[in-house]
Amino acid sequence: MERGKLVVERVEGRSTLTRCFSKYPFKFIVPNKAGSSKADAVWIYTITYGGGVVSGDSMACDVTVGDGATAVLTTQSSTKASIGKGALLVVIPDPVTCFSTAKYSQIQNFKVVPESSLLLVDWITSGRHERGEKWAFSHYKSTNHILLQGNETLFLDTTSLEHGRHGGISERLQDYQVIAMIVLLGPKLKLIQSQIQEDVKKLMSQQLRLPSVSAGCSSESGSSYRLPKPSFLASCSTFGPKGAGVVIRVASMTTESVYNFLQDQLASLEALLGAAPYL
Repeated sequence: MERGKLVVERVEGRSTLTRCFSKYPFKFIVPNKAGSSKADAVWIYTITYGGGVVSGDSMACDVTVGDGATAVLTTQSSTKASIGKGALLVVIPDPVTCFSTAKYSQIQNFKVVPESSLLLVDWITSGRHERGEKWAFSHYKSTNHILLQGNETLFLDTTSLEHGRHGGISERLQDYQVIAMIVLLGPKLKLIQSQIQEDVKKLMSQQLRLPSVSAGCSSESGSSYRLPKPSFLASCSTFGPKGAGVVIRVASMTTESVYNFLQDQLASLEALLGAAPYL
């Protein structure tokens, strides 16, 4: 497998792309200005020849973000990244959308030090709705592994979707069309970690609250009341020493609602990145 290579380092006080290599089936695009000139971040886009990943294509990338630098990757691939002291790596791709009968697999490895910061978004939609495809692909597997120095595992997660003896993917996910995972780790993301945990708690308490008696339900009818299926589900949990990281898991009936959630929760990153993610 051919691997792309990216190195972002601080040069004369600014985050700078010092190495960039790619080969078919993809190439990197690094705009001179992706956001405010006051922000110190390198935005890196990946484009594929032909507009998408086709059968037999393999995309892999080695990324190094040096001490104190900031880099933004906007496309998913099998990535191996090293994040230095005081550095920030932001991985904010659009969702994977697999065609009918497709097989997709990726592994992303991130090596960090205690002072590194990482934002990772990993998500998938049910397919090409305009063609009537709903979880019609054959296999999807995405593994995300965060390691400390010395190769100690800090976080390991695998999402695996395939048809099995207990039914197809669509039967199990029913009306939900998107599943997503957001990982926030490190000192530069502490404020967002706290805010998103509070927001998810409020959101889900509103969606899962039983109607009160004063709202028109008697205690007798309330005992057998069935909650309507929420259109958007989210949960938060911490990981690592002293809860250094936060992982948010989302299931939604629409792609738009996940985009809106990401826009709202990550909007404050504009100051660091020069532009808000997903706008």
